[in-house]
Amino acid sequence: MNYKSTGRLLRKRTRRICVALLVLSLAWLLAWGAALWLERSAPISHADALIVFSGSSTYVERNRFAASLYHDGKAPLIILTNDSLQGGWSNELNRNPFFFERAVKELLAGNVPNRSIEVLPDPICNTYDEALLLKKHAVARGYTSLLFVTSAYHGRRALFTLRRVFQGTGINVGLEIVAPGDQSPRETLWWSTVRGWRQVGLEYPKLIYYYIHYR
Repeated sequence: MNYKSTGRLLRKRTRRICVALLVLSLAWLLAWGAALWLERSAPISHADALIVFSGSSTYVERNRFAASLYHDGKAPLIILTNDSLQGGWSNELNRNPFFFERAVKELLAGNVPNRSIEVLPDPICNTYDEALLLKKHAVARGYTSLLFVTSAYHGRRALFTLRRVFQGTGINVGLEIVAPGDQSPRETLWWSTVRGWRQVGLEYPKLIYYYIHYR
């Protein structure tokens, strides 16, 4: 192989490497943007109650964050819902506790007094059902404002649902999201884990369904 042929081959390989790096960079930026787009919040300064959305895979981060908001004076009460899901075996209870029970334990560990925790026992199966139950409860109690807590990648769908369900009630609804990095993977690396695909990747078909079904 002569010098010219070798030069052309090297330039061709260099171009391929540059194209590959460009494609990978664009894919990474797209994945990052896809995660960031899901992070939607609507903070309010104070509410009658904090509501923690159910979520078995992220109940720790959500309830720890709710405890911090409680101590910041955001609301005097924290309300939990029952998604009817049970976790692993507890030697302490000698059974498989429900996740709302684990959530209560997290709040108590965060120094939230038991008198400031309320559990709604009616079972719910998804975000929309949860919002309907909480609207009914809030109207019955005469609440005028609620601050919801959820994980970052659930934010956009949660806020969409809350605004649909609470429309016309006169109840001011806010939403705070937990920063990724604990039970939710960071925006830059979610695509590298199964948990990330469950939380970010699967959130998009859920959003499409909600936009069509609950518009």
